[in-house]
Amino acid sequence: MTNSSLDPARFPETGRLAGVDFGTVRIGISICDPDRILASPLEIHPAANWRDDGEYFRELVRLEKIQGFVVGLPIHCDGNESQKSGECREFAKWLSEETGIPVRLFDERFTTADAKRRMQSGGYSREKEKKRLDAVAALVLLESFIEAARYHQETPGEDADAPPQDSRGLDA
Repeated sequence: MTNSSLDPARFPETGRLAGVDFGTVRIGISICDPDRILASPLEIHPAANWRDDGEYFRELVRLEKIQGFVVGLPIHCDGNESQKSGECREFAKWLSEETGIPVRLFDERFTTADAKRRMQSGGYSREKEKKRLDAVAALVLLESFIEAARYHQETPGEDADAPPQDSRGLDA
């Protein structure tokens, strides 16, 4: 599905974004306000059959008025990618094709660790932490993306259709 009023290759500079922490079991989703000042965890979605969830994501776009997605890209500390990186790239490309909305991949190093730290300092029990962790990790990802865009005054990350790069920034 494509939306002819949007150019998936051009990431919007304004409007609501959804942060996505793509996992094997769960997909954490966060959202920001149209001015991209505040972000908050939205929900957790099961990841088991994500290829069959196009309608869920199209409805999410419609209900939340999402203008773009930011999908976390797991990268090792040395800058290299893993098998999980490839899976996230596949999901991001699928998400863009299914929704017609631009998708950026953004380095998610340390987002889960930061999310755990935030939840522990917030007094979450282990059970509540487990249920919300992926959504909070998506929040950390989205906040980092928004801050990087503000600081660098350009769209950070890479397009969902971009080829993977090696640790030196060269096409793999």
